[in-house]
Amino acid sequence: MTARAKKAIVDPSRLSGPEKAAVVLLALGEEQTVLWEALDDEEIKEISQAMAGLGTVSAAAVEELLVEFVSGMSATGAIMGSYEQTQRLLAAFLPQDKVDSLMEEIRGPAGRTMWDKLGNVNEAVLANYLKNEYPQTVAVVLSKIKSDHAARVLAALPEEFALECVARMLRMEPVQRDILDKIEQTLRTEFMSNLARTSKRDSHELMAEIFNNFDRQTESRFIGALEERNRESAERIRALMFVFEDLGKLDPGGMQTLLRAVDKDQLALALKGASDALRELFFSNMSERAAKIMREDMETMGPVRLRDVDQAQMAVVQIAKDLAAKGEIVLAGAGGDDELIY
Repeated sequence: MTARAKKAIVDPSRLSGPEKAAVVLLALGEEQTVLWEALDDEEIKEISQAMAGLGTVSAAAVEELLVEFVSGMSATGAIMGSYEQTQRLLAAFLPQDKVDSLMEEIRGPAGRTMWDKLGNVNEAVLANYLKNEYPQTVAVVLSKIKSDHAARVLAALPEEFALECVARMLRMEPVQRDILDKIEQTLRTEFMSNLARTSKRDSHELMAEIFNNFDRQTESRFIGALEERNRESAERIRALMFVFEDLGKLDPGGMQTLLRAVDKDQLALALKGASDALRELFFSNMSERAAKIMREDMETMGPVRLRDVDQAQMAVVQIAKDLAAKGEIVLAGAGGDDELIY
């Protein structure tokens, strides 16, 4: 909890512009929405963020800000700015889905604090931002996030800069509250807000990932239904999906790496539902003895449930994606644009 949340604000000069606007709108209440309707989305977002973290503002401070409304404010007394109050006020004039989206962005995807939010930011993205900051600032940020995430961010920073940040962390003393507040505010206004505007994912990419996790029958049913409603979207989703059969596009080196990483029993089950061509590709990248053993294992399995085969194939695909994320293999997309040329 910040110092501001512990004690009522009595000096209006301490408030920023968005905070002063938040006080005015809170004082006007839920029925006076005409001012909100005149604001654009960015202004609403900025004032809402200020309002959600405002805390208690004394009646004297409110009166000083709104001299012309002293008589009206006298009866009201102190006002409280909170997440819940902000949500109720926005709901008075915005559609519910827009309110939910806006409040979720204010709350953050993984908690109420800035440090919780940073924990959900990819280490490469965070490192790319922090490399332009002062080492002391970076040291403070890294000391506030989880150690495993801090380790990945440090590894992604330029080596000399990272070592300087480590040195600052080793010598760091307790950080004053006002300095920490300034760093949080900078992260919120300069980094997280820009990240929110630039990281909107294509909806078809999101749906392709969801469809990748369907079992085969469910996937076919949804794709078929979607084709009847919107063939173009169905084709885009299908092109973005990466399925077990796409492993046939792996180069020999990638196939060898994948074979070393997967469980052999799981692979045998996955191959029970694969095309003959893909089976032969896997077998050709094994030793003659290993391929013979796997063929025999697949024969002794007998009939297997389609659901079990789908789960095994999804598990192998996930291992392949993990290897690709580490740069150990290259996955060619289902759409064909990433075909490898030799």
